[in-house]
Amino acid sequence: MSLDIKVLSRLKLKSRMILILGLMAIVQTGFIGVFAVHYLHKSLDEQIGQRALDVAKTIAVAPQIVDAVQRGDSKYLQPLSLRLAEETQARFVVIGDKQGVRLAHPRTEKIGRPMSDDEGDDNALALVAGQGYLSKALGSMGWSMRGKAPIFSNEGEVIGLVSVGYHLDQVENIIEEYRITLIAVIGASFLLSAMIAVWFANHFKRAIFGLEPEQIARLFDEQRATLESVREGIIAINNDGQITTFNRTAVETLGLADDAELTGRHISEVLPGSTMLEVLKTGQPQFDEEVWLDGHNLIANRLPLKQGDQITGVVSSFRRKDELAMVSKKLTRIQQYADSLRSQSHEYSNKLHTIAGLIQIGATDEAQALIGQEAQSHQELITLLRESVADPVLAGCLLGKYNRAKEMGLHLVIDPDSRMLSLPENLPREHLVSIIGNLIDNALEATWEYAGLGGEVLLSMLDLGTDLIFEIEDQGPGIKEGDQEKIFEKGYTSKAKDGHGIGLHLVKQLLGNLNGTVTCELGEKGGSRFIVYIPKAQE
Repeated sequence: MSLDIKVLSRLKLKSRMILILGLMAIVQTGFIGVFAVHYLHKSLDEQIGQRALDVAKTIAVAPQIVDAVQRGDSKYLQPLSLRLAEETQARFVVIGDKQGVRLAHPRTEKIGRPMSDDEGDDNALALVAGQGYLSKALGSMGWSMRGKAPIFSNEGEVIGLVSVGYHLDQVENIIEEYRITLIAVIGASFLLSAMIAVWFANHFKRAIFGLEPEQIARLFDEQRATLESVREGIIAINNDGQITTFNRTAVETLGLADDAELTGRHISEVLPGSTMLEVLKTGQPQFDEEVWLDGHNLIANRLPLKQGDQITGVVSSFRRKDELAMVSKKLTRIQQYADSLRSQSHEYSNKLHTIAGLIQIGATDEAQALIGQEAQSHQELITLLRESVADPVLAGCLLGKYNRAKEMGLHLVIDPDSRMLSLPENLPREHLVSIIGNLIDNALEATWEYAGLGGEVLLSMLDLGTDLIFEIEDQGPGIKEGDQEKIFEKGYTSKAKDGHGIGLHLVKQLLGNLNGTVTCELGEKGGSRFIVYIPKAQE
């Protein structure tokens, strides 16, 4: 049996379907044919037997037959029986007296002999009981279906019997014709099944992209392994909203039981209010949507599954935002440290070259003064940041911008009265440094273009009350009152170079996420002053 399965598995899908459907057609048609032949054989036997009995009863009541039997007149009955057999297309008509002795028979040598000698059955039922009956027996004329009827006198006494037989060779000939027809039908059914199998196999293989069942099974295992290896939660639904695919990460992220079985359940049962049903209805994908579930902020993507122009389902992938925020925070810190180190490396390289030049020309006093001045300036900045800024990410950002300003020949002046010690824990640090970093970069660029070397950018920070307040003032040309709102629109810029008009728009967006605001006004020295308000109470 296992060998047959192995051989069958080596065949292509089309060959397997032709073989299986062909065998099914042969078995089904053969079973129906055997039943039909058996039923036909039985039905024909009954019909022929009933005809024989009807003819026998008709002959038995004929007055001339009754009179001749009473007289025992074989000379009259013999030719009459032959004529009756010919007219009724019977094989034989045999007439006997009360003792069962033949008075008429197709073979004249049988006349005068008892019918029970070679008729193959008992005549008592007709001669004694006076009943007509059917029998199938091998008599002197071969196998035949017989109908036997008693002959009654006018007084109602049994005086003889009539036996009418029909040859069963006719039945066998008819059955043989049906057998030939049945074999032809079985052959035609097999050919038709093979044609249907070829058509269905081609249609089926197109639907499964020409893959064999074993390949589909292997792809299914690979898909399941791939889903379980992905660290994002994945759920797919069909066009009825029922879950068809999910992975363990989805179960863990949604806070469900480890042994939870989601297949077949409606998505509204697992995720009430999910917009996957909206995507299923509209066919519009959703990317990077923020959703809240049981106190967790998730980032979700939802894509419709299509077969042709028909939407067959939706697949959604999601991950907790705090994981993404952690990665983003690490990247932000690395970027800030890299900017700080790059600026410091460039600046100190210039300082070292200057100090080396002073030593070479013998100006050691000037070299020592420069070293002391640099160390004191840098130490004062570090002390100010350590005392005024509690968060290392923000402090690193400011240190990097300070060094970048020095690299540009400018001064980033931090108000010594600044205090930023009570930053909320749930305030995204990457948002904060992006806001402050973009504003300082814009201020440095405006100051460098307008005031040139030696220009200053002022920074002040306060955490009093319910808001965090940052003020950045530059020495640029300033912004006209009519343009102070337009500068936050995406793509708006007063510069001719490409690549501008993004930073302030990003600042506005990030502040919107934090429920904060930003205003722009003229500074004391003619430049622009940007004031940022961020509520300490963050949702």
